[in-house]
Order: sequence, then C-alpha cells, then structure tokens
Amino acid sequence: MKKYTNIHKLSDNRFLNLFHLDALTDSGHPFDYFFVSRRKADQIKLLTKDNAAEGVVIFPVWREDPEKIVLIRQYRYPLDDVLYELPAGLIDAGETPECAAIREMKEETGLSFEVYTGGDAAYRRPFFMGAGFTDESCNAIFGYASGTISRRDMEDTESIQVLIAGKEEVRRILREEKVSIRAAYLLMSFLSAPREKPFGFLD
Repeated sequence: MKKYTNIHKLSDNRFLNLFHLDALTDSGHPFDYFFVSRRKADQIKLLTKDNAAEGVVIFPVWREDPEKIVLIRQYRYPLDDVLYELPAGLIDAGETPECAAIREMKEETGLSFEVYTGGDAAYRRPFFMGAGFTDESCNAIFGYASGTISRRDMEDTESIQVLIAGKEEVRRILREEKVSIRAAYLLMSFLSAPREKPFGFLD
C-alpha cells in the first residue's frame, strides 16, 4: 500500500536536502512527514527502492597492535560538543566503498588503510542509518591502519582529533563519553575480538 500522495523538495543544498511527504496513516488519514536525503529528488530511495550506500564507516584496527583501534573525536554542530566516532565519509561518484574508505582515512587521519576482504560479505553490505528521518545507508569497511597521524589533508570544516585506543580506553569511552551509535556497536565487536583474529566476528 502506497502511504503518501506527493513529495515536495524543500531545500537546495548539494550535500543534504529536506523533503516533505503528503503522508497517509494506515487508515488513510493525511499527515505531514519530513525526512532528509543526500540524493537528488528523482533518486530518493522512496522512489528507487534500492539500498546503495551514500557513505562508509571505517573499522581501522591498528596494524602494529590489533588490540588497538583508530578513533576520532569530532566536533558536531548539532550537539555543540565532541563525539567519539570511527572515521567515516561519503562515497564520491564513481568510487567503490573500499576506495572511499581508503581516501577518507587518509583525509581524516593521515593514515594508510588496507582493506580486509575476509569473512562473510553480508556484514559489509549497506545498512540503513536512521530510516525515521533519512534514507541514507552506509557500508562498514574493515581493515588495518598504519602510518603517521597527520592533519595535512583534513578539511577546514572538520574539527577532528585522532586517537589510537586500546581496549581499556575503548571500554572507558563506551562507559563515560558521548559516542555515535554505529561506532558503539562496532566497538563492542572490537572488544570481543581476540588479538590473533581481530575480524573473527565477521566469520
């Protein structure tokens, strides 16, 4: 059953736009529903029904010590506060999610990233971010980080501190700090993984 009668694009921004639906309840009563999308108006997922990812979140185990992981503390304007997160970013036109992860890792942290391709591919497919307010979906890309932390390629709009955290620090962060939910769940997997098999939870 189609549960809307019309779609209205309410903004014009190259990164994210607001849409208004003339929505219908289960019993057919009209009401207003609003959501945001990174897609053009004729490509929103309500119309296409696809699940191609707009972005990636990166799970970067530290190559020199797989008991450590690369995290970021990033200032987020809607919170006026910093949030603990995993490195992440948007997929550019023509990029694979893996290429986007390598590029974003370099831009946000200065570090190199080697993609891990083992385990069940089902865990690397796109998953929706928060379908109550956006049609955006995201791929998790797993792998090893190495190199030297640098701010050279970081955008001026990004206020980021890069951390290489061991498991005790990750536990503290999950107990005490503000953390994005996708980072929190992935960090729970990190904590359960043994040193000799840091991606074993993907099997």
